[in-house]
Amino acid sequence: MKHPFLMAVLTFCVFSQYTFAQDATTGIPEKYTAHNKGKFYIFWGGNRESFSKSDIRFHGDGYDFTLYDVTALDKPKGWHVDYVNPSRMTIPQTNVRIGYFINDHYNISVGLDHMKYVMDQDIVVNYAGKYLNRGIYGENIAADGSSLNNNQVRLTDDFLTFEHTDGLNYVNTEISRFDDVTKYISKTINTDKFQINVTVGAGAGVLIPKTNTKLFHKERYDEFHLAGYGASAKVGLNFTFFKHFFIQAELKEGYINMPDIRTSYDPNDRANQDFWFFQRIIAFGGIFKI
Repeated sequence: MKHPFLMAVLTFCVFSQYTFAQDATTGIPEKYTAHNKGKFYIFWGGNRESFSKSDIRFHGDGYDFTLYDVTALDKPKGWHVDYVNPSRMTIPQTNVRIGYFINDHYNISVGLDHMKYVMDQDIVVNYAGKYLNRGIYGENIAADGSSLNNNQVRLTDDFLTFEHTDGLNYVNTEISRFDDVTKYISKTINTDKFQINVTVGAGAGVLIPKTNTKLFHKERYDEFHLAGYGASAKVGLNFTFFKHFFIQAELKEGYINMPDIRTSYDPNDRANQDFWFFQRIIAFGGIFKI
């Protein structure tokens, strides 16, 4: 037999346990933002990246060579509608993360950093090793027409294109610390209306890039593949509005090692590289209790 009145009272009591909890010493109702334990959060945002130079080894049937100090850039879209278009929001450089506060200061989260890595094209780099038919692609001639040294190669389009643009997908778990610093800005701010938090954290995970590669005249390859691992550390500022909504800005630095990159549909064609990345993130999210 159902008792609507009793159910309503019970629901009110459970709700009030969280919403109208009082400070034991003052008797003043505690703010929702006074404690984080038990809260979930989720955010979605965009990023820009910088990458260190990288040595990239390519090997397969009939070739084995290494390119030294290769440079790369990201591939930003800027302020674009794709970030909020459900059918296209995975195309730009994006970040998504969901986390849970195990206590008032520490949370554990899982997320995807969808970065993009584009090797600089038409530049001259040093190389070592061997490959067939050196010179037929014009990669032994500099952009000004001069000849290169025997240990140099020009990265022309018909020789090599190498991108992790569908993306450089860093799937990772983080543990982060969260601290409310609003009171250090002003003691009169109601944190249930506006709150400033500082967060620091560290994480690790795997790299599942969708590498877009064309080596020599082979068919372009562009498939997801578990290629390696990464680790990272971050620092950020969180601005929370009306208890549940926030903007978070982060700086994240990390190391990526991919010893098993697929470069063509031939399973013998592989590459490996490692490098550092520096990521700037702006994300929008919500925080709530279930």
